[in-house]
Amino acid sequence: MEFSERIKRVQPSQTLVITAKAKELKAKGIDILSFGAGEPDFDTPDFVKEGAIQALKEGKTKYTPSAGIPELREALAERVKEKNNIDCKPSEVIITPGAKMGLYEIFTVILNEGDEVIVPAPYWVSYTEQIKLCDGIPKILDLDEENGFVLTADKLKEAITPKAKALILNTPSNPTGAVIPREELEKIAEVCLKNNILIISDECYEEFCYDKEHFSIASISEEVKNITFTVNAFSKSYSMTGWRLGWVIANEEYIKKLTIVQSQTVSNPTSFAQYGALKALEDKGKFPQMMKEEFKKRRNFVYDRFISIDGVKSTKPEGAFYIFPNLSNFIDGERIKNDIDLTTYLLEEGKVAVVPGSAFGKEGYIRLSYATSMENLKEGMKRIEEALKKLKTI
Repeated sequence: MEFSERIKRVQPSQTLVITAKAKELKAKGIDILSFGAGEPDFDTPDFVKEGAIQALKEGKTKYTPSAGIPELREALAERVKEKNNIDCKPSEVIITPGAKMGLYEIFTVILNEGDEVIVPAPYWVSYTEQIKLCDGIPKILDLDEENGFVLTADKLKEAITPKAKALILNTPSNPTGAVIPREELEKIAEVCLKNNILIISDECYEEFCYDKEHFSIASISEEVKNITFTVNAFSKSYSMTGWRLGWVIANEEYIKKLTIVQSQTVSNPTSFAQYGALKALEDKGKFPQMMKEEFKKRRNFVYDRFISIDGVKSTKPEGAFYIFPNLSNFIDGERIKNDIDLTTYLLEEGKVAVVPGSAFGKEGYIRLSYATSMENLKEGMKRIEEALKKLKTI
């Protein structure tokens, strides 16, 4: 069979691979606790479901405008003005089939062959692969664990070359939970303006900040807003992962180009899902606030348990719902050669599914999602500790 050079460059999502393997073992009757997928364990709220059901009953099942229904674009423009302090018009909003599709459309619109996108590591698994799909080059910028994996303007300067086209910002971060403070984002914006670098700000976890306030870089000034793509979704904040509904805020001229890509690929976001999203916005953040309070309890529990295990180091997540502990002390170079071996060992010996740090650009770590019940977390941490202790004695 013949395949394009483009697809040969791209790897499958390790997160989805681990989740699929865990489900396969569960189907065989093996008691596996899965902490791989980044998906809230809360159900989509009923008022959101009712919005979609009502749309279905009213026959709102046909094509919509490619950029999304006008009511939702208007509501999101108001939402980002109120919540994020971004002065936004409906024409500066596009509704996408998930934030992931929005990111892919951005890379399609801005990248030419050989353009570099600065990707701070650890990074979300799809950034690098989407950049490759669009003939760009991921320029990996390693962040320091000692600094809590927080990107700084000084660190950013190290990665800038004449080919640098854009910077990925992900705050709060998947996988580390790091939150970039406002004062640092202001310095980062200055560097990007000075060097003519576009900013792609992935803010999908903005509702889940535990120790610092979330700040949108596009709110700094009109000048910064004009070089920024603000990417977000309903997936995490309203537990609507399967609905595949996100949005991008950007300069109107960029939105026009994103709309062209969307019109020639997926046509439009799912019609009735958009009406459910309208109901989510009417909630004014009460549902995500409820989840945030629960996630914070889980964050505290999991962090305390990890740092109590001999040989484990970890930064404390400030946002999102992941923890990214350093387990390099358990990689001996013989039986456990790398973090993939380690996660395989934890799956087979501990019956716990987590994702290797190398999938996120950091060898020697694991990512564990605590977006699951406290009962599962207590049992899962017990299994991880027992498996790691056993490894030390082998």
